[in-house]
Amino acid sequence: MSRLENIALTGRALGALFYFPPQAQQSRQLVDAFLSGGWLQDWPWMDDKLKNIAVKMQSSAAQGMQLNETWQRLFIGPDTLPSPPWGSVWLDKENVLFGDSLLALRSWMQHLGIQYETNQNEPEDHIGTLLMLAAWLAENGQEQATNELLAWHILPWAPRFLNVLAESEPGDFYSALCQLTQITLQHWQAESPVPVADKPLWR
Repeated sequence: MSRLENIALTGRALGALFYFPPQAQQSRQLVDAFLSGGWLQDWPWMDDKLKNIAVKMQSSAAQGMQLNETWQRLFIGPDTLPSPPWGSVWLDKENVLFGDSLLALRSWMQHLGIQYETNQNEPEDHIGTLLMLAAWLAENGQEQATNELLAWHILPWAPRFLNVLAESEPGDFYSALCQLTQITLQHWQAESPVPVADKPLWR
């Protein structure tokens, strides 16, 4: 597969796993594939780290992990989220939703003619939304836009978010998912000519 095909495949899968509850129609089959290890043979990159991640995910299934409850606790609440999945919480000094970094993302999307539709008043910089947007751009052959989204709006904060989330859930399915996403983003960026923007993180 080409680089864009790899991004389309992996971005859609990872984005859905972060964004949708495990029992949602959009993610149920993906969750089953990741818990069973069936995803590994289709992943574009293969090494011992990915094999270890697959074992970790299968182990969480064997232990009967309550993924719906875990997803709710990590991404919805009601308690304080250990690692909020929105970029502006990390990139804005006040740690707020709908901050300046989100306005910059919206301006970039508007420039490209991308419209974000949701039934909720939800910011566009959710990690799941951004990964699925990267997949959509890649599917449509927009390599420059894919590289810009990655370098300007994902990689400046996503590694920190993923590290904090993984540390909050050691041994859990979502910890393994964070590790897989880190590795996958590194592969995405490896062949991009667009340097990652240097932005300060505020948490």
